[in-house]
Amino acid sequence: MFCAALIAWPVLPALSAPLTLDEAQRLAIARSRQLSAQDYAVSASREMAVAAGQFADPVLKIGVDNLPVNGPDRFSLTNDFMTMRRIGVMQEITRADKRQLRAERFERTAQKTLAEKNITAAAIERDTALAWLDLYYAQQMAAVVAEQGQQAKFETQAAEGAYRAGRGNQADIFASRSALAMFDDRASEVQRRVLNAKTMLARWIGNAVDMPLAGKPATDTIRLDPAMLDTQLTHHPLIAVATNQIEVAETEANLAQANKKSDWTVEVAYQQRGPAFSNMVSVGVSIPFQLDQKNRQDRELSSKLAMVAQATAERDEMLREHVALTRTMIN
Repeated sequence: MFCAALIAWPVLPALSAPLTLDEAQRLAIARSRQLSAQDYAVSASREMAVAAGQFADPVLKIGVDNLPVNGPDRFSLTNDFMTMRRIGVMQEITRADKRQLRAERFERTAQKTLAEKNITAAAIERDTALAWLDLYYAQQMAAVVAEQGQQAKFETQAAEGAYRAGRGNQADIFASRSALAMFDDRASEVQRRVLNAKTMLARWIGNAVDMPLAGKPATDTIRLDPAMLDTQLTHHPLIAVATNQIEVAETEANLAQANKKSDWTVEVAYQQRGPAFSNMVSVGVSIPFQLDQKNRQDRELSSKLAMVAQATAERDEMLREHVALTRTMIN
């Protein structure tokens, strides 16, 4: 009978210490692959931050200038004084502040991912706690139902004994058996609840779900000061992510401001002519000419500044919402 199974349920082999709620949460954090994935994302952003802070690769340029294509000197590399074999290098000189801001943009992204990792960890701890408490209360209910079922069994045996001794009637037997059947049904229902709760907890802690659970932790302590919620909740994972988003947007705006100053490109080339002529060296500088800065670079900067304002407003609204919700739960 299910009653017998439920009686034995709490009496698990105590080969290890009981599983506390804190230990279950620690195991869930250690087993999470999502947290590992976010660690890789942080590593990827920081690798990109190093790359973004470097100069662009130099460009090797090789060519032939002024090669004749007709006449007696056609396709000759040495007869015509204008024909030159050329080899050179071109390098874009990116301003130091731009390179720093490009690197900072990826570093800010890494910081945001770390904040998002805290959100994931908090969600894992919350879901693990709910699963642990579901199993704890299911097992407590199972113990109560099992005890009631055992009592109903004793009452059935007593009613049957009294009937055989001529001190009872069949109605007492039927009533006691009906009560026993009811407790068996209840035991079956509670058993399914226990198994379902174990399945949900195993999703987070794996085989440790077979360990006996420790006593219920204190759940009536609030580590928040209602008068300081605006300050304390700035450390909430969701608020921290929103704050990081502001920092990312600010870096983007600073980079847009820096892009209003063009980067120069320097080129040096060595040109070899025929034996009868002197060789040459060419040096050049290229500078992008921002003809329509008002409608290009200025518009881009305005867009990035608007994104900073958007991120700030969203963070402020989120903080107000969390403060209000927390106060309603404390009251």
